[in-house]
Amino acid sequence: LVMMNRSKSLFLSAIIGGTVAFAVTRWTQQSSIAYNPNFEKLPITLASENGAALSAGIDFTKAAEMSVHAVVHIKCVTNGKTINGNPFGNDPFQNFFFGFQPQFQTPAQQSSGSGVIISEDGYICTNNHVINNADKIEVVLNNNKTYTAEVIGKDPTTDLALLKINEKGLPYINYGNSDEVKIGEWVLAVGNPFNLTSTVTAGIVSAKGRNINAIDGNPSNGQYSIESFIQTDAAVNPGNSGGALVNTNGMLIGINTAIASNTGSYTGYSFAIPVNIVRKVMNDLHDFGNVQRAFLGISIRDIDSKLQEEKRLPLSQGVYIAGLTDGGAAEASGMREGDIITKINGAEIKSTPELQEQISRYRPGDEVKVLVNRDGDQKELIMTLRNKNGGTSEIKFASEKNLSIFGASFESISATELKKLKIDNGIKVIKLSSGKLASSGIKEGFIITTIDKKPVTTVNDLAAYIENKTGGVLIEGIYPNGVKGYYGFGL
Repeated sequence: LVMMNRSKSLFLSAIIGGTVAFAVTRWTQQSSIAYNPNFEKLPITLASENGAALSAGIDFTKAAEMSVHAVVHIKCVTNGKTINGNPFGNDPFQNFFFGFQPQFQTPAQQSSGSGVIISEDGYICTNNHVINNADKIEVVLNNNKTYTAEVIGKDPTTDLALLKINEKGLPYINYGNSDEVKIGEWVLAVGNPFNLTSTVTAGIVSAKGRNINAIDGNPSNGQYSIESFIQTDAAVNPGNSGGALVNTNGMLIGINTAIASNTGSYTGYSFAIPVNIVRKVMNDLHDFGNVQRAFLGISIRDIDSKLQEEKRLPLSQGVYIAGLTDGGAAEASGMREGDIITKINGAEIKSTPELQEQISRYRPGDEVKVLVNRDGDQKELIMTLRNKNGGTSEIKFASEKNLSIFGASFESISATELKKLKIDNGIKVIKLSSGKLASSGIKEGFIITTIDKKPVTTVNDLAAYIENKTGGVLIEGIYPNGVKGYYGFGL
């Protein structure tokens, strides 16, 4: 009897417990649904670039169709070089003691990348690193037609180059406005990764104004690298360099240039040169053959907490003026050391990359309005920008006549190589044919540092120094193995 009573009690307890649990669960479900009774009916929306809502499953086909036919595949061939086993060349003295060393030929190298047609008559924008040092450049259109390209101009400081093919009526991409690009905006990357032609990937803009130190520069000689990348998470891989970054309207907003990766392949971050920089560089290369770089004549620092505390600055963002160049544009405008640049022609300046991006859009002689904060007060300065020589005129490109005198091709020197050789400037002879340099005894690989004791930083410097010159020319420099050379020839 006792056991029967206990069994009844356990049974009743189980029934009561189950009923309570069911009631609690039911109440909890009702409560969570009551929190949002229409949650299954809520529309899924994505933000468009103008702030309007786009329906789920945004369609990229129009933007892809507008851009894929205007993105080309670039194939480059760099011929092999004949290398003398004797680092001193054909020096009779060295050959007498050490004997003649055998020569050997390095194999030709092939590389590829992408480019963007920017006009119907065959002008193409790409990255400088895609075509630099190439002896032959082929451009393959989306319809598989192939053309030989001519290099109109290159700008290592922005890693951009302008090519030309002989064709008319080509599809091209219209320039957009990178100032209007917003973080979170959908974009497409169009290019030829791993030789897979006409590849389109999608992502969003992750950040703007990025400086990742991907472009070499040499500030001591006026070669300032310009980096203010648009960062995206659209998949970009080797071969995409020089390709298009377009918005959902199919407008060009950037040139894909670099990836951040430990493996050499895409791992989540890609970087594009803003189209407002691209447009200016392309126009300069077309009109002058080189970029008309404008200079403020200042030394600068980004503002951080340490500098703000040290200088007791009134702002936590902007570009701090640490020094002024005598006779420079900034000094002439009335700018002072300790000023903080906050705007250029109305565009906000919060960091050095943003300042570089804005100034890179102008040419020497252009007038800009600069807003500075001076001890807490706002002051607007009118500044006339200057060239690297301190003047306000545009610098002309070296003529073909001047360049033909040398009978050689040249390339700029990276900051790494300058540091290794302990030199401040120079241009490297990468290919020789009949001309003054070959006849004087200069060998391929020689780095020209001065001509008539004047420093040489660009090919333009070299050509400008012999403009209308008569008599002898003295060239000094150094070989990659550290051996210095001195050569002369007459004009």
